[in-house]
Order: sequence, then structure tokens, then C-alpha cells
Amino acid sequence: MTRPTEIIVVPHTHWDREWYEPFQRFRLRLVALLDEVFDRMERDPRQRFTLDGQLAAVDDYLEVRPERREQVISLVRAGRLAVGPWQILLDEFLCSGENIVRNLERGLSRSAELGGAMPVGYLPDMFGHIAQMPQILVGAGLAHACVFRGVPERMRRHAFAWEAPDGTTVRTEYLPGGYGNAAGLMDDTAQVTRRADDLATKLAGWRFEGADTPALAMYGTDHAAPAPDAPDLLAAADLADTRLRLGTLTEYFATQPATVDGLPVVRGELRSHARANILPGVISVRGHLKQAMNRAERRVERYAEPLAALTHDASVRRFLDMAWTRLIDASCHDSVTGCGCDETAEQVAARLAEADQLGRAVCDLVGARLAAAVPRDGHLVFNPTPTARTALVHLDVAAPADSTVALADAAGRSVAAQVLDRSRTLLADDVVPAADLPAVLTRVHGRELYGQEVAAWSVSPEDATLTFHVARHGDPAFDVEDVRSALTAAGPRDRWRVRILAEPRATVAALVEVPPLGRAAVRPVPLPATGEPAAAPVTVAGRALDNGLLRVDVAEDGTLTLTTADGVTVDGVGRIVDGGDVGDSYNYAPPAADELVDKPRAVRTSVRHDGPLVAVVDVVREYRWPVAADVDAGSRAVDREPITVTTRVELRCGERFVRLRVEFDNRCDDHRVRLHLPLPSPADSSYAEGQFAVVERGLTAEGGGGEVPLPTFPANGFVAAGAPDGALAVLLTQPTEYELTDSGHELAVTLLRAIGMLSRNRHALRDEPAGPQLPTPEAQCRGARTVELAVLPYRGAWHGAGVLAAAEAYRHELLAFAGAADPGTALPAATSGLSVDGPGVALTSVRDRAGRTEVRLVAQTPVDTTAVLGGATIRAAWRADLLGRAGEPVTVDGDGLVRLPLRAWEIATVQLDLT
Repeated sequence: MTRPTEIIVVPHTHWDREWYEPFQRFRLRLVALLDEVFDRMERDPRQRFTLDGQLAAVDDYLEVRPERREQVISLVRAGRLAVGPWQILLDEFLCSGENIVRNLERGLSRSAELGGAMPVGYLPDMFGHIAQMPQILVGAGLAHACVFRGVPERMRRHAFAWEAPDGTTVRTEYLPGGYGNAAGLMDDTAQVTRRADDLATKLAGWRFEGADTPALAMYGTDHAAPAPDAPDLLAAADLADTRLRLGTLTEYFATQPATVDGLPVVRGELRSHARANILPGVISVRGHLKQAMNRAERRVERYAEPLAALTHDASVRRFLDMAWTRLIDASCHDSVTGCGCDETAEQVAARLAEADQLGRAVCDLVGARLAAAVPRDGHLVFNPTPTARTALVHLDVAAPADSTVALADAAGRSVAAQVLDRSRTLLADDVVPAADLPAVLTRVHGRELYGQEVAAWSVSPEDATLTFHVARHGDPAFDVEDVRSALTAAGPRDRWRVRILAEPRATVAALVEVPPLGRAAVRPVPLPATGEPAAAPVTVAGRALDNGLLRVDVAEDGTLTLTTADGVTVDGVGRIVDGGDVGDSYNYAPPAADELVDKPRAVRTSVRHDGPLVAVVDVVREYRWPVAADVDAGSRAVDREPITVTTRVELRCGERFVRLRVEFDNRCDDHRVRLHLPLPSPADSSYAEGQFAVVERGLTAEGGGGEVPLPTFPANGFVAAGAPDGALAVLLTQPTEYELTDSGHELAVTLLRAIGMLSRNRHALRDEPAGPQLPTPEAQCRGARTVELAVLPYRGAWHGAGVLAAAEAYRHELLAFAGAADPGTALPAATSGLSVDGPGVALTSVRDRAGRTEVRLVAQTPVDTTAVLGGATIRAAWRADLLGRAGEPVTVDGDGLVRLPLRAWEIATVQLDLT
């Protein structure tokens, strides 16, 4: 054991931007703390401070104290105040990989404006770390990482080489004891020397034999400032063999080698419980926040930004910037996690709603401009994926009552369509006194009436009837004064009949062929028949759905039997299991005497649509769930609540997976609801997609750090498990908790975890509190709950069976915009945006970067591959780093294609000059 000859003591605060109090209340404390710290630093040049690795704390402060900006810049430039590199300290598993990159990009950029970022990937309190973080940090130019939670037990030294799946490594500092391992160093001025000696001894146990570099001591904790006389107290400490000095994290890492030579290696994600709690229950608490995050991210990343970039529309750039601000702010490890007070959860939900609204606003604006060339009886359809697709899109079209709907594209080819619903045509039929007619006419606002526009009207004096015909597009010449004049000319009547008739319209599912990241237009045409499906039609016979690729049979108990065309069969899919949960927002805990409810009292089915393009069957199951749990007694309540769970089973033409939508009204507390899916073959590991990688996990988790290591894990895009002769993938639309149960025979996906406490001082599966014992009644998530997912049985390995492509198609539906041109206008030809091809190549971002189109790609495959970019006229191409700094040019071949070799799991950024 080598005692350090020097310890760099880093004064800092770990600043939870919002947590057990909402943001603005914490900001009051932040402003007071930083006022005091900056005043000290102005008086005493020996003072140092590290501001938690997140620039948001500086922004939050300067918004209140703008007069301090120059002082902050001066301190940063002098190396006395360390800020950045992150914009906010995120939860890495509950946002997209692209969100992580934008967070780092923004934090580095904002820090540069203030004098420069701390060149360290400081990750002090995240609840575990994603596998690709080393590649992200190195791609942004950072040579060091610094972590606390998730480090495996076998790591016995303070530094290791953290390796991403692609082989990228980053030197990583482990914080033994956490980011506050020296928090009490100066609490008692008479004990500083003794405590410093104890600290030196503890740190020595983590050092490499013969090490001659300084050791790191983190002097700070949550929402706390260092002692005002810290420089004097350290100077007075009398240690014979160790010198103490104040420094920033930047100053400490300047003393450390940037290489990983000789360091022990840890590969992939850090999710061990061995050295600290990783609090995995945050994955499933307040599920509506996870849904909202993923929905808003997809809207911005995969619809709004690509639409703006590929149409070179710079007018919406500020909208996109605001959307990213809200997405990044919501990604904080005490925000989207849901482990804060109810007020914090409300603020996070509001931010995510705004981000989604901003994304929709961009789509609406750009889409409307594009659709201005499409006749108003038609639609423009956008494909957000980089491969050509023939897929279903829902359209609202004019359709005579009870007639078949026929559609065609710009080339005159028939487009298959299926009527799903028809709108009402009689909106009103009232007899009113003549004296009330003026009030009736005030309901007309310009041309608008009942949410539509007046297309025609008539006054019939013979039967005293006033009729309005309304439609999506009205008569530009309509004037309500003409109606008043006609009523006056009709002469006096005692009563008038007022009718409002809408044009007959239908919601149809149309099977549209759209180029990669491109657009295609369709419109209704006169009969005869619509086109035939591109694949076998979907049929419903009794309680069985079949599209030629997958057969779905609904069993008597409401579960499903899935059978693929190549013979993979799995029974019992979709069993609902309700159990107690006496844990908190951080950790699940079953009651000591748990009672699982998995057998419905009644089951019924209802066919909603019977093909040929889409078939939908509702499976309705009735249960009686305990109303709550008795936490002190460790049991569930005797009283029961009747609960109806509706599983909408949807099978589409040409899809190898079945879509499920599970809905119920949660009227119970303190429980967990999971969807169980038996596997075709037992599995000893699972494969989960998320944040630029697919991670393999086993049936157990490593424990030892104070919480029971339940093998519940997060997945974002999909989770897959099974054997080569039969496996099952669950395709996801939100970050989701899952577990392989029954010794690998079943996959359980959490639909709901309802709890009533932020943290419990006494927790059956965790030794110490994770926060204050604060009631969180809104985290019981009462009311309507909906979870959507899809199930794909397959044969072979996940990366060879098209699971990634299926997840991409499932998550990214086609998007339609109503046309606005004159009905006589011809449909514009289909337009290709940008294609990306190559085995295992996934697209994560398309954005405008200073006039170039920047594309982010990931080789989501365990073998090297090549990405081929085309579909548009590419004039030139360049590789770039994660921050968008262009590097070496890439060859555009004679076919106008860019062929980009990629390492397995490589994240690649390419900038294109497109015509």
C-alpha cells in the first residue's frame, strides 16, 4: 500500500437541479450558495471550486445574477472555477443516445463561452453507465471519465480502462466512497489533521503500487458549500508524509496520465451493485414520463430535424433549439427518473410536452410548405426511415357513405386502402324559434362552423329549413350576411329547422410506397377497386389473425399463441401479473407475504377490424386486484378493486410482428403490473437495445453494495431472448424495465409500478435511504394507463433475423400532411431524401450543420460492416467528430454513393453536401 505524497482536495457541490423540491426552490438555494462561494473566491485567490460537471447550474445562476457573468468568466479562465462539460447531469439509460450527444455538445459549447470546459467526462451520481459512454466521451475530445456508481467488484484500484463495444477506451477515475468521500474533512477544525490522515490511508488502498501521482479527495456533497476557511485549514493540517492542496477536478486530471496502458479493463456498461446502489427502480416508476421522453425525442430526432434538414428550411432552427433545450433539461438523473417530489414530476412532464409540441410545430410548418403542392383532396406522406418502405398510414379522406375508398399515387398506381372508420355527416338538426336565428348565426365565425368550413348553404322557404354544408375546405366567397339576407327575404316564420351536414369522410389505412427519408403523394380516385396489398392480406377467423407471416391465436384465458411462417411457436404470450410493491421510487420491494394475481375472472374478445390491410381484435380481461398494500404488515389489502385490462391486438399486412396496446384504469396503490411473455426456447441471456448499442445481460446481477441486485434491466428499442431455434423480441416505444424470469423461460416487461414514497428509510431490498422519506401520492399513477409494444418471434440470432429493422419500422410510422392546392392540381412525383443501407447500420440523426446535412450512423452489429449512403445527389462528404467538427473527406463514387466502412458498434458522423 502506497500512501499518496499529495492529495488534491476538490471543493465542489453536487447540485441536483430538482429532486425532493422543485427546480425554482432549489435554485433559490443555488443562488445563495454561489453568491457566498464567488464572494470568497474574489477575496481569496487560493479558493477553488468545481461546479458539478454541469453547465446548467451556471446558467440557472446567471439568469438571476447576470451582473456576475464577467466574474464567472474570469474565474473559469484563471482555472479556479471548473464548469462543464455537460449541460446537465443526465440519466444515461432513460434518454436516447442522441440526447446524450446533444447534452455534451451543448455543455461544451456553453462552457467555451464562459472560458472553457472541464476536460473530464464527470459522471458522479448517474444510476449506472451505458456501454457506449467511452466512445461518446472520446468522440467529443475528452481523455478522462470520472464515475462512482456501477463499477464492478473486481475493480480494486482508483483507475481503469473503460472500453466501449467498438473498442474505444477512456481512462476512468473511480471515486471510492463516492463524490463526497472527503465531505467531512473540515467539519471540525480540531480534527482536520486526524481526518486527513485517515483519508490518506483509505485512498492508499486504492492506489497502484509505486504510484507517484496525487490522489483525489472530493470535498463536497449534495447542495453544500465548502468551509469558508478551507485553504487555511488545509495549510494547517500536519501530515508528515502527505501534502494537501485545494484544486479543481481539471487540476487533478492534469496530473494524471491520459493513456490506459497497464490499467485493468472493464468493457461495456457499468451496472454492478457491488460498490454502490444503482437504484434500478427508477426505470419503471412514473412510466408516463418515460413515454413522454421517448415520444418527444422521436418527434424531434426522427421527424422534425430530418424534415427541416432535407428541405434546407432554416426558419425552424430556433424551434428545434428550444425543443432540445427542454429534452436535455428533462433528462436529468433526478428528473426523467421520476424519483423526485410530485411537483418535480409535473415540471418534467410540462417540459416534455413542450418539446413534443415544438417538434410537432416544426413538422406542421415544414409539412404544410411541402404539401402546398399537393391537391387538397390528397396527402403528402413522409418516411422517417432511411430505407424505402411500403407501409400503412392513416389518412382522413372524402368518401361517400358506405362506399369503397380507392386511392392512387402520382404514377397512377392503385394504393390499397381499408376503411377503418367513417365520420358523422349529420352534425345538427334542430328546430328553433325564429327569434333565435340571429344567435344561431353567431356560431359561424368567418367560414368556420363546427370545426369545418361552410362549403354551401341553402334557405328553403317552403319548409322553413336552413341548411349548411360544411367540409374541410369551404367556399372562399361565403359571407354570412348573404344568409341573413336570404332569411329576411323568405318572410316571417314561427320556427326554422337548422341542419348542418358534413361531407362524408372516412379514416382509411393506406398501404403507401415511400422512398427513403422521402415523400410520396396519394389521393382518392374514382372506383373501381383499390390496389392489392403488396403482401398477403390479413384475415380474421374466429379468434385467429393471420397475415401469412405470423398467425395470432387468442386463447380462452386471453393470452396469445404466436406462430411464424417458418415454424416458431410460442404459447401464453401476454399474461398479466399484478403483485404488491412496498418499495419506493428508487427500488422495487415485494411484500413479505405477496399475493400475485394473474388469472382473469372473465375474458371476452371483440373484432374491431378484419382486414385486408389491418386486423384488430380487443381482448378484454377482468381481474380483482388488491386495493393497496400494508407496508408495515408486509402484506396486500384484503379489499379488492375490479379492474378491466384491454389488450388491443393488431396485425398488419406485411409485418412479422404483432402490435399490442395494453390499457387499464389503475385504481389501486402499491403494486407492480407486468406483462409476461414465455420464450420459444429458454435463454441464459438477453439482448437489449439502447443508446447506440445492443447489450447482452445474464440472468443475475452483481451485488454487494447495499441493495439486493434484482436482475431487472432497461431497454429502449427492443429486448430479445431465446435460442437459435426460437427466440422472441419485444419492440418498444419507451424506456422499459424487463427481467428474464423462471430460469430464463419467460420475459417479463413492467407495465406499471405504483408507489407512494420518494424513499423509505426502511426498505427490504436496500440498506440505506436513497433520499428523504417524502410522500409522493401522484407516483401511484392512478387513472388511465396505456403501454404499447410489439412482439416478434424469430429464428436465429437477433442481428441476423431483422430485429433491428423491425424495431426501426415499428417505432417510426409514416407521417401524413393534408394537401392544400387546388383540386385540379396533379400529384407531385415521389421524392427521395437520403438512403442508408448496410447490415446492422442504424440512423440516429439527420440535422443541418452550417449548410451541410449531418448524419449520425451506428453499426448496431457485432461484426464490421459498411454503410452506403445515397438516394440523393451527394456532391461531397466528410467524416466529422461527435461535436460536428469536420475531418477527412470521404469519397463519393461514380454512382453518387458514399461507402463508409464501420467497426462493429462504431458511432459515425458524416457531413454531406446535398443538392
